[in-house]
Amino acid sequence: MSHSLNVALAQCSSILLNREATLEKVLDRMQEAAKQDCDLICFGESLVPGYPFWLSYTGAAKFNDRIQKEIHARYIEEAVCIERGDLMEVQASAKTNKLAVYLGIIERPLDRGGHSLYCSLVYINKEGEIQSVHRKLQPTYEERLSWSPGDGHGLVTHALAPFCVGGLNCWENWMPLSRAALYGQGENLHVAVWPGAVRNTEDLTRVLAKEGRSYCISVSGVLAKADIPEDFPHRDLFLKAVPDIIADGGSCISAPDGSWVIPPQTRGETLVVATLDIRRVWEERQNFDPSGHYSRPDVTRLVVDRSRQSLVSFPKSPKSLNST
Repeated sequence: MSHSLNVALAQCSSILLNREATLEKVLDRMQEAAKQDCDLICFGESLVPGYPFWLSYTGAAKFNDRIQKEIHARYIEEAVCIERGDLMEVQASAKTNKLAVYLGIIERPLDRGGHSLYCSLVYINKEGEIQSVHRKLQPTYEERLSWSPGDGHGLVTHALAPFCVGGLNCWENWMPLSRAALYGQGENLHVAVWPGAVRNTEDLTRVLAKEGRSYCISVSGVLAKADIPEDFPHRDLFLKAVPDIIADGGSCISAPDGSWVIPPQTRGETLVVATLDIRRVWEERQNFDPSGHYSRPDVTRLVVDRSRQSLVSFPKSPKSLNST
């Protein structure tokens, strides 16, 4: 068996509130990764069509505000509807290039009515099949003004030889039970996605790796004031308040012993490629395995509801009601 996996971290900016243009960037990065014989490429949180940075700078908590409504309406319009086929080109590229993908999106799911937004992490395998869509369990702080809380349906891991991969969105990575749900399914390569801040990745990435005795990939976005598109709703209001650098990246990889494979990158848009060796996981599991020999399920264990939440369900009608 091969003991190694080539991974790519695509640290890039969104074309803010432009789904199609941002997806074009995703496809370009996938081609770059394929040319470097990568098996997996990871993108930052909510990359398509972008993280709602404006919430912190435009008085988003003001109730019933016309400006916030207009920005939000554009956000809904540009969000990703998987059922509509918005990711079909990404899936086709994954299949063509034999490249697995973790992609952060703002999802507009039809199974929740098609009008609310979810911060979702999508896993697409090398055959181009969507294997999981993990909706962020708890939007963080001001994100709750824009995103809806998710569910446990996407708390799953995936075989990507020789590893078992799983992923979480941003501050979900601080949630011990969410991490444990993935550890218990054999995760040994953890993908943490972020909107872009070295302050988030420089400490926690190494902690996650050392706790899980796994590789931990943190992949972030970047965004500069100059990146805000001309057609962004109420752009002048946004520009007045934001700093020159809104998101500074911080993408990195830590080994299972907590050492750096790739230290946090803050040099703007970049594609970082590394080769990971499963034997380093096996070495560190010798003295600590959080879901194996160092767990005590007879004393403490976790119950996870992985059902996809919905407002309505339609059980089959009793036979008597259908009979003529």
